[in-house]
Amino acid sequence: MRKAMVVSQLRTTDVNDPRVIAAMSHVAREDFVPAGSRNVAYSDRGVQIGDDRALNTPLATGRLLNSAELNKDDKVLLIGAATGYTAAVVGQLAGSVVAVEQSSKLATKAKANLEGLENIQVEKGNHAKGFAAQAPYSAIIIDGVVDTIPTALADQLAPEGRLVGSVMDNGVARLAIGYKGGDKIGYQYFADCGGVTLPGFEQAKSFNF
Repeated sequence: MRKAMVVSQLRTTDVNDPRVIAAMSHVAREDFVPAGSRNVAYSDRGVQIGDDRALNTPLATGRLLNSAELNKDDKVLLIGAATGYTAAVVGQLAGSVVAVEQSSKLATKAKANLEGLENIQVEKGNHAKGFAAQAPYSAIIIDGVVDTIPTALADQLAPEGRLVGSVMDNGVARLAIGYKGGDKIGYQYFADCGGVTLPGFEQAKSFNF
């Protein structure tokens, strides 16, 4: 099923970074979903993981990681740790990862699932606030669909850093990437792509696309 995900979902939709393909081929997504959902872990839809949340779709996550162009020099802030799947993938691509999760139950699951991976740190906290204590980050990844990207997150990006996420635009989830120049970030949409909604951004209206 993992091979089928790579062939039918990733390679056919411009996920062409060989390192992303390798990482997603290696990480066992079924280990990050409830036991009863292992048979649908690689489906092209969000998988329920409890606490009214779902693991983001492989396609949405893959396209975000592909556009982020991560390397071993990167210090990454991941918003929406969920059960730790995307953090495990990013941990293979980047030097270090701080994964923020606002659900206490899911943060606990993520920490357990990622135990022993020394370059990944899970922090319990509001998604929209990020984790300023270790800023700046060379890359920020929002692993889910949000209404807006708040200034509080954008401010944690290092100069010339990039931020990728899925943003609702006129009822359509669009993947976007932003690059920071000075104290400003310029965003551009690069694809329409479904995904799961990430909570915590409902009142974060300080920055709009």
